[in-house]
Amino acid sequence: MYRFHKGYFGLTAVLLLIEVLIAMYVRDDFIRPYFGDFLVVILMYCFLRSFVDLEVRLTAMAVLLFSYLIEVLQYLNFVERVGLGDSELARTLIGTSFAWIDILAYTTGILTVLWFERIKPGVLVLKDRRV
Repeated sequence: MYRFHKGYFGLTAVLLLIEVLIAMYVRDDFIRPYFGDFLVVILMYCFLRSFVDLEVRLTAMAVLLFSYLIEVLQYLNFVERVGLGDSELARTLIGTSFAWIDILAYTTGILTVLWFERIKPGVLVLKDRRV
C-alpha cells in the first residue's frame, strides 16, 4: 500500500513550484484563480501517488472529493466560523469564497489526469521505480 515513487514526487515538486510562483507573482483574472485550481488537483494527485499505491481512479476520485469538500467549506464560510478569519494561512489554504467555476476547474484537472493515465499509464512520470 505504501511506497515511494520518485517520478510522481518529482512532478509534485515541479507543480508545487509552479503553484507558489503563480501565488507570488501572477495577478490576473485567469491563471491565478482558474489555472491554479486546475493544477492544484493534479498536484494533490501526484503527491498521493508519490507515497500511496492506490488505483488511479480511486486516487483521482479521492482528490476530487477532497477538492469539492474544500469548496463546500468555502461556501459555508468555514474559516470565519471557526475563528480563523485573521489567519492568512487558513484563508489561503482553505479559501474564503465559493465559486462554481472552481468546481469545474477541479473536475477538468482530474479528467486531465485520468486522460493522461489512460492513454499512456505512467506518462505523468518518467519511470515507475519503487524504493
